Amino acid sequence: MGKRGKKYEAANSKVDPAARYELGEAISLIKEMAYAKFDESIDAAIRLNVNPRHADQMVRGAVSLPNGTGKDTTVLVFAKGEKASEAEAAGADFVGADELFDRVNDGWTDWDVTVATPDLMGQVGRLGRVLGPRGLMPSPKAGTVTFDVADIVKKLKAGRLEFRVDKAGIVHIPVGRASFEADALVENVTALIENLARLKPASAKAPYFKTIALSATMSPSIKLDTSFARDML
Repeated sequence: MGKRGKKYEAANSKVDPAARYELGEAISLIKEMAYAKFDESIDAAIRLNVNPRHADQMVRGAVSLPNGTGKDTTVLVFAKGEKASEAEAAGADFVGADELFDRVNDGWTDWDVTVATPDLMGQVGRLGRVLGPRGLMPSPKAGTVTFDVADIVKKLKAGRLEFRVDKAGIVHIPVGRASFEADALVENVTALIENLARLKPASAKAPYFKTIALSATMSPSIKLDTSFARDML
């Protein structure tokens, strides 16, 4: 077994696969297991008891993590004129209209979040075949179709994240880096769970939070005791 494999196995040996860890305990264990030479991302995978094929059970939204993600979010804004200037001033990485439409239509998708002013959504919609599969389509519900481009760009650059359940009812989202203080990671995860609790569909069955797992880039997943999440409902 290679060097990486040995380190992974050493980390894996610290996790009891049958256990359900309390949040603080899980965070401490993940930080202890992070062995990579780079600052590993810590990600959450939250399985909700919903069927996203039913429109009334599609859980999607956005959350501003109190301590950010440790990652610089690249933002593309489809806007013209004054709104384009406002987006640039707010720190957007790519701003424009026709020239960006052409680049995206050719398959370019090298950014994290898309924002668009409502007047350009007709053209943006035609890029759905490129943007949709990559989760890059702007959405009014997520606040990324708006004329208030400066506000949303600032929030995105500060760590605001969009999310939606996948076909299996799971939300995958980064919650920080291994270098973060444990308290900062606990605050980020708590903010995310509170947000998901508020978005619980009326038709969702119990238990709404089926499983919650945390993992670092190079380490095994740790399953949490979900009682703290149920208490937020």
